[in-house]
Amino acid sequence: MANSGRSADLTPEMEPYSWVPPAGDSSVVFASPHSGRFYPSSFLDLLKVPLIDLRRVEDAYVDRLISEVDGLGIGRLEAHFARSYVDLNRAEEELDSRMFRDGPPTPAGERTPRVEAGLGCIPRIAASGEDIHARKLKRSEAENRLDLAYRPYHDRLTRELERLRQNTGLSVLVDCHSMPSQIGGRRIQADMIIGTRHGSACDESLVRVVEGCLSQLGYRSLRNQPYAGGFVTKTHGNPLEDAHAIQIEINRKLYLDESRVELLPGWVRLQRNLYRLGERIMSWAEQKKAAPKKVRQKS
Repeated sequence: MANSGRSADLTPEMEPYSWVPPAGDSSVVFASPHSGRFYPSSFLDLLKVPLIDLRRVEDAYVDRLISEVDGLGIGRLEAHFARSYVDLNRAEEELDSRMFRDGPPTPAGERTPRVEAGLGCIPRIAASGEDIHARKLKRSEAENRLDLAYRPYHDRLTRELERLRQNTGLSVLVDCHSMPSQIGGRRIQADMIIGTRHGSACDESLVRVVEGCLSQLGYRSLRNQPYAGGFVTKTHGNPLEDAHAIQIEINRKLYLDESRVELLPGWVRLQRNLYRLGERIMSWAEQKKAAPKKVRQKS
């Protein structure tokens, strides 16, 4: 692990992430950037809202849902820090400069709809819509969050996916999330949303394999609506370079009491089915590696 520095909040047991390397010549990694449950004490001291309001925006227990896939030889990367502390599925420059008393830690980029909504790399609002922090942040506080939680995770993910492509000729990232069962008072009908950045992040044949597997397992899936894939999928998905990234959003009604943020009995079945999905993705990756490479034509 790259040296991420330490603070009084970060004990040797609480590293920024957990990493289980893929076995053999596996080319597949499952990742969970939003299921972290670690809230540093310095962060808790700043809260203006009850902690449960932050826990309700976690991709709660997705790390447990995917915890068995390494038995297939699949790599597994799981964030430890809560997404309200720092959001790993945002670009580092997606910051609201108005949150900081002495300016943001990195030059703020274009004001995206996510930043305007208070959901930048360092989030401004909780599930209730209220401000998370009781005061404006210092630049040094934000920089510390990036150093502790954001940069180590992304450094590791980038390094491991590049290593897979070099060693096996292919990388497949399955970025795992969960979604609320209702958005704006309307129930989401799908059990899972498959995000492909509208076809730019992974091979179409992989999407068909995922859709077919989910259908056989009894789940209804949709593509790219309302979630097409975020920063992680965009960054690591380039099928022309044998880099495939796909985002899976799991409807929380399948496994979670969303108000209390507690597991329901159905989580065990879902865990087992995600293992089966991992089997199918592994099979696809092996077939992809065995197929003759197409020669790209120069323009």
